[in-house]
Amino acid sequence: MKALIIDDEAKARSVMHTMLSEFFKEITHVKTAENLLEGVKFINDFKPDIVFLDIEMPEYSGLEILDFITEPINFQLIFTTAYQQYALEALKLSAIDYLVKPIAIDELKMAIQKAKNNIQEKKVAFQFTELKKAIKSLSSHKIALEIPGEIVFVAHDDILFLEADGMYTKVHLANQKQELICKPLSYFETQLQSNHLFFRCHRSYIINLHYLEKFVKKDGDFLLLQNQTSIPISRTKKQEFLKIVKEVF
Repeated sequence: MKALIIDDEAKARSVMHTMLSEFFKEITHVKTAENLLEGVKFINDFKPDIVFLDIEMPEYSGLEILDFITEPINFQLIFTTAYQQYALEALKLSAIDYLVKPIAIDELKMAIQKAKNNIQEKKVAFQFTELKKAIKSLSSHKIALEIPGEIVFVAHDDILFLEADGMYTKVHLANQKQELICKPLSYFETQLQSNHLFFRCHRSYIINLHYLEKFVKKDGDFLLLQNQTSIPISRTKKQEFLKIVKEVF
């Protein structure tokens, strides 16, 4: 069997390589890649049986793998992540496996045994729809914020509101930090459309209704968040907002 490790952290690649070499004699060849594009090249050339794919990587997330490969997917995919909450619920019922960092040897043994069983039962070729479903589940609770030098994964619940700044977007977080992202507000509206607590109340604002404190019907109408930030609501959005309040709360 051949294995491929795709991870931007040199230590994580080294630890996984050592674990595979010491504990799994059936894995005779191991290659490593430090980013998704290099990993995709190895997938095409090396043709691994198992791919260990880190989710949180700069430039391209592991979740973007489907943008660079085409059917058939002739390998067992095991996601690796340092974010336990991010992985557990999303993948619990999925055919795609995962490991939470730091990776325990017992967990690794179970994941590899599952992969071996799938290979023996000729379940190697994943249906594209199955992998898409798993990635969609992973993506449904967080969004990726691309900032210079890295990608920050932020839980939906940690976002207070998003504010348009020309072709950029300011993402205001519950921890009082904010990130300026080189994408328009409409991009995030699409990313968050599955979460009904996010509402575009104005052409320049999307708010998380979880943090809404008041709807103030004066001074042109505005929404007051728990951190006392006042967010305008446009006339065209007012009735939609009142309807959502009745349905959600």
